[in-house]
Amino acid sequence: MLGREGSGVQIEGATALVTGANRGIGRAFAEALRERGARRVFAGVRDPSRLEVAGVEAVQLDVTDAAQVAAAAARCGEVTLLVNNAGVLRHAALIGAATMDDARYEMEVHYFGTLALCRAFAPVIERNGGGAIVNMHSVVSFFTPPDSGSYAASKAAQWSLTNGVRSELAPRGIHVVGVHVGFVDTDMASGVDAPKVTPASVVAQALDAAESGLPEVLADETARNLKEALPRDQEVVYPAIRAAYVEATRG
Repeated sequence: MLGREGSGVQIEGATALVTGANRGIGRAFAEALRERGARRVFAGVRDPSRLEVAGVEAVQLDVTDAAQVAAAAARCGEVTLLVNNAGVLRHAALIGAATMDDARYEMEVHYFGTLALCRAFAPVIERNGGGAIVNMHSVVSFFTPPDSGSYAASKAAQWSLTNGVRSELAPRGIHVVGVHVGFVDTDMASGVDAPKVTPASVVAQALDAAESGLPEVLADETARNLKEALPRDQEVVYPAIRAAYVEATRG
């Protein structure tokens, strides 16, 4: 694998670990890696018996469990590409939620879980000559909807983490990609009546970025529009969000 600052990873012949690989985007990553010629693909899942992806190796992995993270790093010692895809969505408001339990758990998975995997696998990837890490974000890294405020906060923290580890790991020959996307046609968004992109489309863009050395993927029009609006988010984004929230909660 390429080990120069600013370079990407060659997927053909690579060894990869994908977290949250049992369904949705994670499953699409595992399948696409095999199709692109990865030599070995590990699928990090909480319940290996539920994995139904041909040609990949199941690894029991709860990203919030330090012992399982360490065991995965020890077992998957050939990894040159790490995909941090594990995620949860509790639909919890920041003030309106009965407790902070959902907020803590979303932060444990998205921020601390991603950080734990990056810390565990950075020396593995470096030892193997360099490679890449792909972190799956969301458009709510860029704004905070009131009905899932704690999820958005955890994704914003994850985005900040990605920007930080990218700078730290570049001199060690590890390229870091952040992927932002709106609604994807997966189980998580099954109840949403809105335009959705396919998991395969998101994965193709993410893997292309990992190979070419691009730092960020805005995988759909929603992500591109929201990123562009960031300098004026209080004028362009939030008035409509607040108005919709007031209407939805008007009793």
